Order: sequence, then structure tokens, then C-alpha cells
Amino acid sequence: MKAPAASQAQTIAQLVQEVMAQDRRRLLSALTVRLRNFDLAEEVLQEAAISAISHWTRSGPPASPEGWLLRVALRQAIDAYRREGTASRNKAAMEVLMREEAEVPESGVIPDERLRLIFTCCHPALEPKTRVALTLRTLCGLSTAQVAAVYLDAEPTMGQRLSRARAKITAAGIPFVVPGPEDWAERLNSVLAVIYLVFTAGYTAGAAVGHDLCEEAIFLARLVNALRPGEAEVEGCLALLLLTHGRSRARVDATGCTVPPSRQDQGLWDQSALAEGRQVLEMAMARGSPGPFQIKAAIAACQARPKGPDWPQIAALYRALLRWEPSAPVALAQAVARMECGEVAAALAEIETLGKILSDYQPFHAARAEALRRLGRVDEAALAYDRALALASLPEDRAFLARARASLSGP
Repeated sequence: MKAPAASQAQTIAQLVQEVMAQDRRRLLSALTVRLRNFDLAEEVLQEAAISAISHWTRSGPPASPEGWLLRVALRQAIDAYRREGTASRNKAAMEVLMREEAEVPESGVIPDERLRLIFTCCHPALEPKTRVALTLRTLCGLSTAQVAAVYLDAEPTMGQRLSRARAKITAAGIPFVVPGPEDWAERLNSVLAVIYLVFTAGYTAGAAVGHDLCEEAIFLARLVNALRPGEAEVEGCLALLLLTHGRSRARVDATGCTVPPSRQDQGLWDQSALAEGRQVLEMAMARGSPGPFQIKAAIAACQARPKGPDWPQIAALYRALLRWEPSAPVALAQAVARMECGEVAAALAEIETLGKILSDYQPFHAARAEALRRLGRVDEAALAYDRALALASLPEDRAFLARARASLSGP
């Protein structure tokens, strides 16, 4: 009899593992929103998963495994408050918890609270780095060590940052709610900025993180789009990520050198991602509510044309983007687009005006070097390439710049 019992326990343990793998993020979000305590939410969910193995082995799996886990985790939280002696001080909160525990459905899916949680993790009261770290830890499920690797921080240092962020959310009374109409635009921009920062970190961190941050960013964009459909800028953000990620396999060649969009091997492009990105962008633009993410997605679409980048259109789009984001990096990108259109002298004049602001910005010196090279000012181009090389942080960019620098001396 022991062998069948052991086999049943293994089967149940596997089921619990599968449920947790599939629903952990939604369960953790539901618990965090209700408990307003990140650490307690993780603790009671883990306890509920352990309890599930013994209970389900004796009684069989419930109709709604995720509902069972949520209900038991809430009971564990109530018991924790009672053990700590905080129940009397938080009588109203305890009553809400007990009511919510009783209302967890016996069957069917549990409510998805992740939209509320992402707005909390991306609250403007938190500094940008902390917003990204908390989102990766809480909504993407990365370990503290993996989050630390994104920023090249020590794990204890990142753990302290996350703990301070959670404490600040509690102390400041930051609500776990989707913002109202009066705050919607500002708060949504904060969320989309975090998603884009996660994606950008994936581009620069690479395999060192041990996690595909680009995929996590796309997951977050899809999540917000699914939970709050019809938002043009959310669709624009998702389109931008898809149109950029769809070309990621072609952006570095076999020698480890960056490949510009016009020279990429299109056979390496993910045509499915690009097609979806174009479709999502069309839906966004059809809503008649333009914004910077839609413009950036349109630029990415112009770079991903089978016939090659549409540089005149890209230059026009960067001019439009400057009205939304009047920054030096955007102005530089617009000048580079003009250079690709053949307006090299005019582009260089624009680039030179940005020298003081972007003196430590590697793309500035790379763009200036290329413009000087095209104008035949080889000695000046060499110095500009040297400065760009000194500032380059990615090995593939250094390889590209070194190759361009070497080409100045001829074959």
C-alpha cells in the first residue's frame, strides 16, 4: 500500500508545482493587494502550497486549485496577524480579510489583480531604478539575485533596496489601486516607462542576468494591454517592443559586431513578431490618440522594412517625437536620420550643437565620427571614433566602432 500512496503524493506534488508555475504571479498579486504586505504575501503563499500537498493527497485536488491556494493563504495571513497580536489593532482590516477569504470562489478563476499591483510598483513616489527592480521581483517573478544582476549590484544591496521600497509603500499609504481619470495619463506613462526600461536592460544585460528581460517586458506590455484594452499608448509600447525584439537576432553578427538596421540579415528576423508589431501599431494609430510610444513604434516599423529603412520617414517621425520628448538623444537620432537621407553637412551641423550636452554619450561621438568620415574629414573622424570607443560599454559596439575606425586608413 505504501507504493501507491507514495505515487499519489508525487502526483499531487507535481500538480501543486504546475499550478504554482502557472498561477503564482496572479496569486501573489491577489495576496499582495489584499494584505498590503509583499513579504507576508510570499510567505503565506509558500505555506499554502506546502499545505496543498498533504491536503490534496488525502482529499483529492479541489475544483479550483488556485482558489484553494488563495483561500488557505488568506487564512494563514489571518493566523499570522493573530499570532503577532496585531489583529485587535487592525480590526477593520481583519474583517475585510475574513470576508474576502470567505468570498474566494470554490470554482472558476480568481480575479486578476496584477494591473493594480503594477501601478503600485511603478508609483512616482519610488525612484525609477526601484520601480524597475520591484516590478521585476514582484510581477515577473525574478529572484533578488537575478534582479541584482540586472544592475550589477550585490544581492544584499538589492535586497535592501527592495525592502526599503516595500516599507515605503506601506508607510506612505500608497494605494493598491488602478488610478482614476485625473491621474491616469501620468501614472500610465510611469508604468510604460518601467516596461521600456526592463526591455532596454534586456538589450544591455544579455545572458548575464540569467533571464530574458526582453521577453519579460513584452509579457508586461501584453498584460497591461489585456487588462486595460483600447489604450493607444499601451498598444504603441507593445508594438515597439515586438518590432524591436523581432530584429534582435540580427543586430549582432557572427563575429560579435553590431550590425546597423540597413545591413541586417533579414533571414534572422522574427517575421511573426514583426507582423504582430505592425498589426498592433495599426490598431493604436487608428484610435486617433497619438503619443511617443506610437511614434517610436512607427520608427521601428520603418527600420524593419524588407526594402530597407525608410530614412525620410524616420527623419520626419523623429521631428514629431521631438515635440513629445524634446531631448538631446532624440535630436541626435533625428540628425542621424537626416545624414542617412544624404544631408550629411546639415546633419553634422545639428550634431555639433549637441556636443556640450552629450559629451559623455557614446552614440553622439559615433554619429559625429560617421558624419565626418562621409565628408572626408578623416583625421577628425578618427579622433571622434577614439572618443566613442572609450565610452562604449557593450563589446559588440566596441567591435563595430573599432572596425569603422580601422576602415579610415583604407584597405
